[in-house]
Amino acid sequence: MNTKKEIVRYLNYLTDTWKAVEENEVDNIEQAADLIFQSCKNGGRFYVFGSGHSHMVAEEIYIRAGGLAYVKGMLPPELMLHEMPNKSTYLERLDGYAKSMLNLYKVDDKDTLMVVSNSGRNNVPVEMCLEAKKINANVIALTSMDHSTNVSSRHSSNKKMYEIADVTIDNHAPKGDAAYMMDGIDTGLGPTSDFTSIGIAQAIIIGVIYKLKEAGLDVPVFKSSNLDGADKYNDKLFDKYYGYWK
Repeated sequence: MNTKKEIVRYLNYLTDTWKAVEENEVDNIEQAADLIFQSCKNGGRFYVFGSGHSHMVAEEIYIRAGGLAYVKGMLPPELMLHEMPNKSTYLERLDGYAKSMLNLYKVDDKDTLMVVSNSGRNNVPVEMCLEAKKINANVIALTSMDHSTNVSSRHSSNKKMYEIADVTIDNHAPKGDAAYMMDGIDTGLGPTSDFTSIGIAQAIIIGVIYKLKEAGLDVPVFKSSNLDGADKYNDKLFDKYYGYWK
């Protein structure tokens, strides 16, 4: 098999994974969009959190061209990957961190929080879900059910994200995420969780925008800053939706 054929085989693998999302997750995506719509309508926000590579899902829909100004990304740098290898992995297993983050961002009962974690088992994402439910915020879990249902929780509650959330969306990544196999390579390749999760997150935003439009409510959507006149337009959204903490 030549290189082009291997690349096409992987692209087909991605297509099959995305097809599983399309065939199984539309109802869950719509339910998630409705929770967020209700939050927006009632003066709340849509918070998105993920650590490690999962933070990219939050970053993708936060202050993005075509993105909704109600989105608030929870992006603490210590839980990303650029500072030091494995740092976010170790910090994600600490108790107490998530509660402090929710307090810092002032998440309350008008808000919806989406927590992104492929395994859905580690302390911080599980605690995010638990603590958000304690304050009556809506919780969406974006996770791999194949992975999460085949591992134990690392949190003292023995719960995983999908057991706590109001709505769970399966990203259809396999256990371990990197599972594309190539002849002569003895480990999985080509992880899919960010690929499908980013698509799911954007589909949620489309659903929320449609619901806001149909309800006759304000639809604050950012334009690309590389379009002429967009800076002035976007600055008005920043002033209105980000000129204060909530």
